[in-house]
Parts: sequence; C-alpha cells; structure tokens
Amino acid sequence: MNQNAEYSAVNDAVRGHFFRRVWQLIWPYWRSEEKGKAWLLLASVIGLSLFSVWISVWMNSWYRDFYNALQKKDFAAFTHLILYFCGIAAVAILGAVYRLYLTQMLTIRWRRWLTQRHFNRWLDNKSYYQMEQGGYTDNPDQRISEDLNNFTSDTLSLVLGLIRTVVSLVSFSVILWGVSGSIEVFGVTIPGYMFWCALVYAIVGSFLTRWIGSSLIPLNNQQQRFEADMRFSLIRVRENAESIALYNGEPNEKERLTSRFGKVWSNYWSLMKVTKRLTFFTAGYGQAAVIFPFVVAAPRYFAGKIELGELMQINSAFGNVQGDMSWFIDSFSTIAGWKATCDRLISFRQAMIDNEGHKPAIGVEEQGESLSVDNLNLDLNDGRNLLAGANLSVAAGERLLLSGRSGSGKSTLLRAMGRLWPTGHGHIRLPAGRSLFLPQKPYLPIGTLRDALSYPQPGDTYSQERYVQVLQACRLPHLIDRLDEGNHWQRLLSPGEQQRLAFARALLFAPKWLYMDEATSAMDEEDEAALYQALIDQIPGLSIISVGHRSTLKRFHSRHVRIEGGHLVNQNASAPSAV
Repeated sequence: MNQNAEYSAVNDAVRGHFFRRVWQLIWPYWRSEEKGKAWLLLASVIGLSLFSVWISVWMNSWYRDFYNALQKKDFAAFTHLILYFCGIAAVAILGAVYRLYLTQMLTIRWRRWLTQRHFNRWLDNKSYYQMEQGGYTDNPDQRISEDLNNFTSDTLSLVLGLIRTVVSLVSFSVILWGVSGSIEVFGVTIPGYMFWCALVYAIVGSFLTRWIGSSLIPLNNQQQRFEADMRFSLIRVRENAESIALYNGEPNEKERLTSRFGKVWSNYWSLMKVTKRLTFFTAGYGQAAVIFPFVVAAPRYFAGKIELGELMQINSAFGNVQGDMSWFIDSFSTIAGWKATCDRLISFRQAMIDNEGHKPAIGVEEQGESLSVDNLNLDLNDGRNLLAGANLSVAAGERLLLSGRSGSGKSTLLRAMGRLWPTGHGHIRLPAGRSLFLPQKPYLPIGTLRDALSYPQPGDTYSQERYVQVLQACRLPHLIDRLDEGNHWQRLLSPGEQQRLAFARALLFAPKWLYMDEATSAMDEEDEAALYQALIDQIPGLSIISVGHRSTLKRFHSRHVRIEGGHLVNQNASAPSAV
C-alpha cells in the first residue's frame, strides 16, 4: 500500500464499519482466558470512578453549607465543616490513588494480551516476511509497540471517562434543575433554566470544536507514520554503519534523514496551526464557563431569592453539568489520537488477515524421501516470468549445485522451496524429515554465542563438548571461550565468520536435507572447501542443494544444473530439458 495514501485508503475501507472493526480489536480480550480478572479489575475501576462522582456530589452540598456559614459568620459550623471535609478528602485521595493503580494494572494486562496475539499473528504463516515483500503496511514495529500501548490506555481512559461523565451529568443535572429555579422570558416561564443554559452552551461548544479540529485525526495519523519512518531510517544507518562509512555516504544519508525529518517538521507545523486554533477556542470556552453561571444566576441572587451558599452551589453544579456536557470538547485531542491509532491497527490487522487468507499459488508439501519440482513457473511481482516449466528431481543423498547468471532466479527457486515466494504456479514436493536453510546472510540473534549457534533451538540443546567440536571444525576456535558471552554477534563478526558460524549451526542440527543460498560467498576457497568437507564427513547421507557461482564448488556436488533463459538446463545440455 502506498504510504502517502494510507490514511485515505483506510478511511475508505472502513467508512461505516469503523466501530465494528474497533469492537473486533476490543472484545476478544474480554472473553479470553483472562476475562475473570479483566472484568473484576474493570468493575473495581468503575466502582471507584462512581465513588469519585459521589464525592463531587457531596462537595456540591458542602459548598452551599460552607458559604452560608461564612455569610452568617457561624464559627462552630465553619469548624465542623472543615473537619468533615478533611475526613472525606482523605477517603477521596485513597480512592483516586487506587483508581489510577488498578487502571494501570488493567491497561498493562490488556496490552500484554494484545501484544502476544499480534506477535503470534505477525510471526505465524511467515506473515512478517510476506507483508514486507508485499508492502502491505509500514512500520509494523511501531504498530505493535506504540500503537497497542496507546490503544489500550486511550480506550480505557475514554470509556471510563465517558462512564464517569454520564453518571456525573445525571447526578448534577438533577441538582442543577432543583436549585436553579425558573425564569420568565417574553412571558414564558422556563423551569430549571440553568440546566438549559448549560445544555445550549455545551452543544454550541462541541459543534465548534468538531468543526475547528476536524483535521487533527488525519494529521495525527500522518505524524505517527512520519516519526516511525524517521526512526527506521536512523536504525538503518546504525545497522549499516560500516558500509556507509566505507562508501563515504554521509552526505547522502544526511539528505535522506533531512528529507524524513522534513515530513515530520511540515506535518507538525500543520498540527500546531490546527491545535492553536482549537486551543484559542477551548481556552476561551473554558474561561467563559467560569463566569457564565454567575452572570446567569446573578439576577436571582441580587433579587434576594437565593443566598450566597445557594449561588455557589448553583455555580458548582453548573460547572459540573457544563463540564460533563463538554466532555467531547475536553477529550477531542485524545479522541483524535485514538482514532488515528485505531485506523493504523485496523489496517495492520486487515493486512495480517489478508495474508492468512491468501492461498499460495505454488503448492508445496512434504512427502517421501526425494525432492521433486513439477512444472514450476516463478513470476516477479511486476508480472514478468523468471522461470518457466521447471522440472527437477533430487534423490536422497544427492548433492546438487544450482548456478546461473545474477538475477536468473536461483535464490528465488530456493525461496519457493522454503514457502517464501508468493507468485507463480506449479508444485514442489519436499522430502519429509529434518531440513535446514542457510541464507547468504545468516541471522544471529542478540544474546549468547551459544544461543546464536543453536538457533532456532534453545542454547542448552547441545552439550558443551559438541559446541566446541563444531567451532573447531568450522575454523572458529577463537570463539570457544566466548560461548556464554552476550553480544550483538551480527555486528561483531565478519561476514566470513558469520557464514562459518552458520555451517557450525548446520553441523549441530545435522539435517537430512540442507539448502544453501550462496552460503560461502564471504569465505575464501580454502575455508569453503574445509566446511563443505566437514558437512559431508560428519553428516552421512546428507542431501545438499547449493546455489553458487564458484567453479570450486563443483567437486562437492554430484550434479550441476544451470538456469539459462528462464529454464533449468543440465551442465552438459545444450537446450532446455527436464532435469
């Protein structure tokens, strides 16, 4: 998906279905294996939120009694009310602390559950690989780490805030209706007129807020993406520091990073302008709300119909009702950010679902003891054909060398055997049993060298003696004393050492079938010969499929097949034929 059009594309895709899609993100947790603790925590947090509303209602009555005591200069009532306030305040503080604590506990538990589910979905069926190749989404790391964090915290904040607001609105509306009295306008008596003033005030404010801040949602979405893109570019510089330094590529990288930050800068300025307009309005709206109830209630006070305590109670009740009705105004920035986060998670989730539902065009199954490729066609993403009508059979124990010009499709054929190539048609039957792929650039996880050697198995799978043996066999004796050292081995070791370590991994795993994609390209010929011979000597009956260019590899393989003109050709054949 084109990144610059992602927001509009998602908006088009989910228009009319947004809340249904969000519900599909929310609901599974609340009926999962953790539902008991989740509902208990939610009920506790809601209960403490309602308790805080009760405190506010009580404080409204306290205002009336307190200001009446001040007006009457009743010191005994004043002292009693101060002590009463101290007791309730202590309870209110305790409730507020535990409301926050339990909310955070629920948030992190929900985030842990969602994160684990997204880990599973992203890693299963090789979705992480296919989504990168297809360009379905940008920055999945940000969506799993930041977006899920924001989603859980903002969702709970908005839902709990809305519940508290509704209960508070009902409670204070009853109070405001009762204390505000009625007013006659143009001969018409309006009961509970302060309530209607608060309602009109909040409705007008909400409409204007939505109109002024409507562009915050797409701008927030873009800001998150631009920030993630810049962070990814910085990580790329770190990962490829040596290559960039040797190329003297600093000016190019500066230009690239400056361009990335330019998008962050430009979009942030747009955010600032919209936020400035919105803040002008909301700040003015909030300041006017302080004085508005006094202005509206003043005629009754100066007419002697209410006392100072009742005036302050009306002001407090009006403030609560107006504030509750203005919940949308106060929460608009949070809602805008939440909507942008939901859009990104929805598109990410949909991309994973689409990948799961995508039926592979190339049939790959494990059966029997030999490798068979039947009428295989491999296509590039742009529709161009790479390999046509390929037929290949490799018996158990054979060692096959696959060569050809760069870009002819050698590595692509291996990817198809590894279920990684999505375009084309045909059938591949892989032999059942232990198999291992060695790519040109091995993956070495950050951790101990023992863990890197045994990957993807745990580090304690093999004995110390076995680790020592394979390191010696693969010409890495200088690493024996560092087996338990934790490090970033992919940065620390040279490309040749990394490839030799991958051979050591193969010796440990002892597969029946080994698929190697130019796995010795960074080695010299002497190391290459020693390591191939170690494989043949230490793993009897090993079947090997090697992709390589060097003629020195031929002596380690019983067969040699080239890819020429999009066809598999025997080394001595002059025309395309079945192999």
